[in-house]
Amino acid sequence: MRWGIIGARSLGRRTQPFSSYFCPDCIIWLSAGGEDNNRKKDKIMALPTFSMKQLMEAGVHFGHHTRRWNPLMTPYVYGVKDKIHIINLNKTAPLLHRALVALEAITAAGGKVLFVATKHQAKDIVKDAAERCGQFYVNNRWLGGMLTNWTTVSQSIRRLKKMESDIENAEKLGLTKKEVGVMTKEVEKLRDIFGGILDMHGTPQAMIVIDVPREMNAVREAKNLDIPTIAICDTNANPEMVDYPVPGNDDAARATQLYCDLFVDAILSGIEKRLGGAAGKKIESDMAAAVAEDYEADMKDKEARQKSKMTEARAERRGKLAEKAEKADK
Repeated sequence: MRWGIIGARSLGRRTQPFSSYFCPDCIIWLSAGGEDNNRKKDKIMALPTFSMKQLMEAGVHFGHHTRRWNPLMTPYVYGVKDKIHIINLNKTAPLLHRALVALEAITAAGGKVLFVATKHQAKDIVKDAAERCGQFYVNNRWLGGMLTNWTTVSQSIRRLKKMESDIENAEKLGLTKKEVGVMTKEVEKLRDIFGGILDMHGTPQAMIVIDVPREMNAVREAKNLDIPTIAICDTNANPEMVDYPVPGNDDAARATQLYCDLFVDAILSGIEKRLGGAAGKKIESDMAAAVAEDYEADMKDKEARQKSKMTEARAERRGKLAEKAEKADK
């Protein structure tokens, strides 16, 4: 893989170059501008492309206040500016590409994708994104057991569909206005919860989460069922809870729109490959493999450092206890 420096950005007194990533075997070109994307359109597959400039303009690099953070996100934090953590986009870009490749592969094999985002600023964006690519969404409330207790959820969905049918045929069934009004209110409540998964017919093969701490119940259920999870992890999230963490701002509507647009394009690319007869084709990416290896190596190094610190602390405590014992004997 070739790496090149194309520019620099300053943050307070610190300056760090941000790189353009190009891999001949990958389907992405990340740079400060988008001109090269247009030059390579005829050679690039349908997997969506994005630039470092797009990420910065969308505010992907803005994290939470320093008092709200998870130490496990330390490897993805570049620095602090005005008590706000700044996310390192050099880490975000390849991890986002890795997530897009995985999403394309899942949909190319015929998998279903569930979008999950219940915060106010992401509701409409997620709903629109899911409808554009023919997938499913939960944007109002996550009920406990929505995936792990799918049998009960499917019964509620069937009940909702039956009530809607009864309301349409109220005259034939001889229902009074009061009965129709009561059923209509209940239908509205159930539609708020199950409206995005009415035709899912089973658990999905992948899940996209916008805010990990807020949607922790959904993340845990997906983990229990071994459903691959692609999640936007802000500086207060736990990246170890998901399979494909993407460090980035999960509050800004513009950033959420950018993520969803890329996810939709990746899903449509996978569907296009499936319809074109490439369902069983394995999608590979040198960048994704390199990122995975680097991530695993970092985690192993981190665990080794923690173990060594614990060992040193124990040895120090034992030494102090031995000194106290000697003084007591004297």
